[in-house]
Parts: sequence; C-alpha cells; structure tokens
Amino acid sequence: MASTTPAPGEHIRSLRKRLGLTLAQVSERTGLAVSTLSKLEKGNVSLSYDKLMLLSRGLGVDMAELLHDAQTKGPAHTGGGRRVVHRAGDGQIVDTQSYKQTYLASELLNKRFTPLIAEVRARTLEEFKAEFGDLIRHPGEEFAFVIEGEVAFHSELYAPVILKAGDSIFFDSEMGHAYLKAAEGPCRLVATCAPRNGQSDAMSQHFVEASQRLSAPVPARGAKPARR
Repeated sequence: MASTTPAPGEHIRSLRKRLGLTLAQVSERTGLAVSTLSKLEKGNVSLSYDKLMLLSRGLGVDMAELLHDAQTKGPAHTGGGRRVVHRAGDGQIVDTQSYKQTYLASELLNKRFTPLIAEVRARTLEEFKAEFGDLIRHPGEEFAFVIEGEVAFHSELYAPVILKAGDSIFFDSEMGHAYLKAAEGPCRLVATCAPRNGQSDAMSQHFVEASQRLSAPVPARGAKPARR
C-alpha cells in the first residue's frame, strides 16, 4: 500500500507560504539557489541533512517542522511528558545517492538531538565525494550504532575503522566524516545528531556549495559547452 504521507518538499513549501516568504527570500536566508529550493519543494532533488540544517537556520524553525507539517499540531511543548512511538517502517524518508535516511520522531519540535536510521549505499570515498564534494561536517556531536551489515567509518583525523553489527561510534561531527558500505548485503545504522552550544544554525559554507553543486544540471555525455 502506497504511503500517503506528504513529502518533505511539500512541508517546506507549505511552511514557506505560511511565513509569507518567496523563494528568493528563502534563498537569501539560506544561501541555497532559488532553483535548488524550487527542486526541493517539487521533490526533484535530494533533501540531505546539510540542506535541512540550512533551511532550519534560514526559516528560524526546528528541523522537525521541515519534515513534518506542524500546522495541524498543537503548540510546541518543551516540558516533560512527551513521547512518540514509531512502528517498523514509520518515519520520514529522505533519499540521497549515498544514504537512505529515515528521520524518527519528526513530529516533535524542539528536540535536543535528531534521531535517524540510515541505510548506507556509497562504497567508496570517490562515490561519496561525487555527491557531497568532500567529507561532510556539521556543528555538534554524533553517535551511531550499526544494526546490520558492516560500515567503514572515514574521518579526516583518524585511520578508517570497520564497524560491524553491534559496534558503535561517538565523535565530534565538526570533524570531516563519511559512512561507507563495507560488505555485501544491507548496511544500516541508527544515529543521533546533536548540536553543541546552540550551534544548530551554524553551517559551514562547504555545505552551501555542496548543495548548489548537487542541484546543478548534469550535461549530457558528449555535449559541447555553450559558446559565449
């Protein structure tokens, strides 16, 4: 049975309109090109973690609100007593070439960390960098627990390490890093990303440029560059 859950792009478009913002204004706030934002809203380009962070900062909203339409929800509650249950297969899916990410508890706003399940697809750093331009980094700390398969964790300060089912890693996510698939078969991990000292809105220009590169059209093979 096909899911009737609205796509993240639809939530973002709905939120932008509720805030009374044009694509050009959101572009100025986030550093993402208007064409990228338009493609995101239409679901024609991947919505990766870096773009979510940029949009969260630019629109001044919790990242969860970008994944789950808060219009039909009550006021955000930051006190005790909150809970959300996700059954197997639930969650908001965000696809990229290197990962299939399922964001959990996406309807809860003002969380202190972002929980997700990631299916790792990229097998080499070259494949990974072809999508992101380089190792990725974002403010804060990250924890990952491998639940299936084998993961090769690469970082800019340490030699690569192989993590098998049951293994975990905690690291400074401002350090350049990448998860790669290290064995045949499914490769999945559960991770949490937490900002440090309120830095959830501080993304490096690296991610702005990576997002813009990903949104640029790929010329057809053998096509000649346009003359100027």
